[in-house]
Amino acid sequence: MNWEKITSFLPEVRRPTQKRLSFKEKLKWTGLILLIFFVLSEIPLFGLGANALQQFEYLSIILGTKFGSIISLGIGPIVVASIILQLLQGSGILNLDTNTQEGRAKFQALQRIVTIFFIFFEAIVYVFMGGLAPPPELAGTAVYMYLQMFLVAQLFVGGFLIVLMDEVVQKWGFGSGVGLFIAGGVASQIFIRAFNPLPSPQNPAIPSGQIPNLIISLQQGNPTGALIIIIGVVATIVVFLISVYGQPMKVEIPLSFGRVRGMGMRWPLQFMYTSNIPVILISALLANLQLWGRLLQNWGHPFLGEYSGNIPVSGVVKWIQSPEIVRPIISGAFTSSIVSQALVYLLIMMGGSVLFSVLWVKTASMDARAQADRLLSSGLQIPGFRRDPRVLEKILNRYIPGLTIMGAMFVGFLAATADLMGALSRGTGILLTVMIVYRMYQEISKQYAMDMHPALRKILE
Repeated sequence: MNWEKITSFLPEVRRPTQKRLSFKEKLKWTGLILLIFFVLSEIPLFGLGANALQQFEYLSIILGTKFGSIISLGIGPIVVASIILQLLQGSGILNLDTNTQEGRAKFQALQRIVTIFFIFFEAIVYVFMGGLAPPPELAGTAVYMYLQMFLVAQLFVGGFLIVLMDEVVQKWGFGSGVGLFIAGGVASQIFIRAFNPLPSPQNPAIPSGQIPNLIISLQQGNPTGALIIIIGVVATIVVFLISVYGQPMKVEIPLSFGRVRGMGMRWPLQFMYTSNIPVILISALLANLQLWGRLLQNWGHPFLGEYSGNIPVSGVVKWIQSPEIVRPIISGAFTSSIVSQALVYLLIMMGGSVLFSVLWVKTASMDARAQADRLLSSGLQIPGFRRDPRVLEKILNRYIPGLTIMGAMFVGFLAATADLMGALSRGTGILLTVMIVYRMYQEISKQYAMDMHPALRKILE
């Protein structure tokens, strides 16, 4: 099937006509899209009555959304489509050669179609399974049915706007829209949870922000409450610092230009070889399972487990949920059940990150063979070895598989540990934000340097 022909009928953001956009132009589009994202997150769905998804605030950060707004779907459809296509490609069912330009074009076209399908599918699921439903007093009337259809239409429009905004950032700005939306949501959540002086909805007697709450706990002589808050704040800072420290870690491979004697360079292989992709995918998968668990329970079919209020108490949803361990340890209520749940969650995060990291390397042309072909086509080779892709592939295989697995285990462990320690935001969100901002900083620095010194373009490009 000609997927490119099908996608030609869909709205798409065109690439800029000029070869390279200026630093100010890219910065303008990135800031504008981030502003639009925050504005859309404050536009409520018209006709919404019951918002059963509002309790999943921590999931909304990972999915780059705000439940109850027009962009309630967030980046969920994009990530789910990516997961499914990677699994199909990794298992050989799709059998697309992503090393060629034609194969990559087909894969991207197929991914766009699958993403749109999941936008429509998830919109129907959210509305008709009671996650985002019209007012319950209208149930059984024609107005209720019309409002359901209108809610689906609004969610579809919002989901497609997210896709278009992601394309704008990729083609006209810095980084990607997916990363930008996650970083913006996590940064705003950490700031609000740390410094919000307004009363907490659960307990109006104390402020929502952890820092004002810490001050009050110390004034009232509540060491237990103060210690819990301190551990959460310290966990946030520690995860942030370790993430920053791990970002520049790399293995450098010496390379030389085969046709130019005496000239060479060092090619860096990052310790976190697949960056934040694996932890995004496993976190989004767990987030979708949590949402499906709640929706299925509301529909009367709790196949994935049951909730008691906002807490999963049985089934799959219980074991993929990060348990609270700090308060039980301090209060002496630590049990073997909590230990088991914490270990299972840790293993799921680490194992899932490794799985998606390996799949990403295979589908994104980051394996040793693809990298060897790319280096040789650029005129580079390893000094002291003959110019043969098989030789270069064998040498790269000493590093790439190990970095793929170790880097994924590291980010999975770090994200899970932050969740278990009660950080100010989800560990995945903190980790992703550091990575996203670091990558964006590198891209911005490179672009700024080339704008200030145009002669550097020939060296850096």
